[in-house]
Amino acid sequence: MSGRTADIAIIGGGLSGGLTALALARLRPDVSFRLIEAGQRLGGNHRWSWFASDLPPAGEMLMAGFRKSVWDEGYLVRFPAYRRHLHTPYRSLASADFAARLERELPEGSIVTNREVTQLDGGGVTLSDGTRVTARAVIDCRGFSATDKLQGGWQVFMGRHLRTPEPHGVARPIIMDAHVEQLGGYRFVYTLPLGAQDLFIEDTYYQDTPELDRSALSARIDAYQAQMGWTGEPQGFETGVLPVITGGDFRSWQRGLAISGVTLAGARGGFVHPLTSYTLPIAVATALAIAEDADLPGQQLSAKIEARARRHWADTGYYRFLGKMLFGAAQPEERYRVFQRFYRLREPLIERFYSGKSTMADKARVLVGKPPVPIGRAIGALTSSSPPLLAPDVAKNSKVPR
Repeated sequence: MSGRTADIAIIGGGLSGGLTALALARLRPDVSFRLIEAGQRLGGNHRWSWFASDLPPAGEMLMAGFRKSVWDEGYLVRFPAYRRHLHTPYRSLASADFAARLERELPEGSIVTNREVTQLDGGGVTLSDGTRVTARAVIDCRGFSATDKLQGGWQVFMGRHLRTPEPHGVARPIIMDAHVEQLGGYRFVYTLPLGAQDLFIEDTYYQDTPELDRSALSARIDAYQAQMGWTGEPQGFETGVLPVITGGDFRSWQRGLAISGVTLAGARGGFVHPLTSYTLPIAVATALAIAEDADLPGQQLSAKIEARARRHWADTGYYRFLGKMLFGAAQPEERYRVFQRFYRLREPLIERFYSGKSTMADKARVLVGKPPVPIGRAIGALTSSSPPLLAPDVAKNSKVPR
């Protein structure tokens, strides 16, 4: 007997931690683990969405058991210059359904909720009630850590679940409706028809600061509902402030967070799409990679996932470059032109962009032609530095999800 509480301790029961636990339970049932969440329930209060083309077969299998919203007929985008129907199937998962499956399928006793972690090291974690959970490997999935080592802007949003008194008639998701007033950055409204009388409406901004004013965003959702002719009763809401990473010293950031023998995963490990802030496909891939190496000692697992994060950083440099152009070369109220031009391109290119797998030909195609930003400002953006990603912890009335 090892005398350990479990083989693996996972800190953070959000998307990354939950999927890692699920991958272990499904693929390595011989490996024991504890999934430790500070909140009262796994998953928090979030909604995660993705395109069907984002996941390989192994990822599809991991996600297959979740109750989720599915739109096989594709989605819409709307800009001042045009409206377009794209045919890539789209998926969305609510945190309540995420938690329900984990609670149903993870081994009895493996979930620990409502417990803060007060100390962690390569041999385990200490909880707020004094309990010590010992483990061969520790995986930290507690979310993005604000830093002066990385640079960029912010994606700020508020979402509302609306129940309408009559069927609303929206047949497919509207992923981006930028035919709205542009306020302080690239603004669009995102709408999901969750049922015949249920809509999820999210007001989203690519902006220079992480400020999130709940009252202002709620009033703007009210105005958008009135414009679209939707009435009803709010059933819930979520807010978020996510980093849009445009540059920085990634290795220095890693060193600042490093604890000997502790594996960093999820946004805390740098596993995000730097421009779109999409996390689910990357979280799925990382969870499967951890499950594959679940026998490794903590030091070796940490080193292997750290190297994977550095490869991810190198592979996503193009998207950081585009983010730098978005924030540095376009005036805030003109940033929509970048996406308006992008969504005229071919659907396979758009699919690969969101999955972070753009080809060299894709990258060239995005950049050729008449630029949507002034040339002089684009050159200036390349030679200037973006602000450090320091402020989520002091953002007004906000929280950092995922």
